Amino acid sequence: MADAAAGGDFLNAQIALRRGGEADRAFVLDLGRRTALDSMSAVRQAPAPQIEANFERLVAFAFDGSYVLVVAENALDGPLGFCLMLDTLPDEVSGTPQGFVAYMAVEPDSRRRGVGRALLATAETAASERGLPHVALMVTENNVAARELYAQAGYITERRLLCKTL
Repeated sequence: MADAAAGGDFLNAQIALRRGGEADRAFVLDLGRRTALDSMSAVRQAPAPQIEANFERLVAFAFDGSYVLVVAENALDGPLGFCLMLDTLPDEVSGTPQGFVAYMAVEPDSRRRGVGRALLATAETAASERGLPHVALMVTENNVAARELYAQAGYITERRLLCKTL
């Protein structure tokens, strides 16, 4: 995969985007464990070890099936982030094919510099190459930065997950 400029946002450096695989599992697990709490809803509470274990199960599920992993890196810092997309998980209501972004993470000191945007665009290209007509994802309401990124990329709210604490 060719280098892609991050819109000049990443300190004028190039972000190399590549398709990942099994050799990247340790990086995915490490960054995912360190960022898993970012995916926690303000409504629900769970201990960090449980959240990390759930993330590990997600990675195992993805890596045992069909997936697209995009890794962003640069020569100075190494791996900066990843986007893990399932490519055979149809929409649960309509049954239509879709790419489903199961998890995306960017190193905390590399955020808001175009890495996430580059990862997402590359995952969308992979979905299009596979003939998938949609890409879907979930994001918590309190993750404002991620919601802004997705809105800027053209994502719209299709459904809402409602929760009530009892």
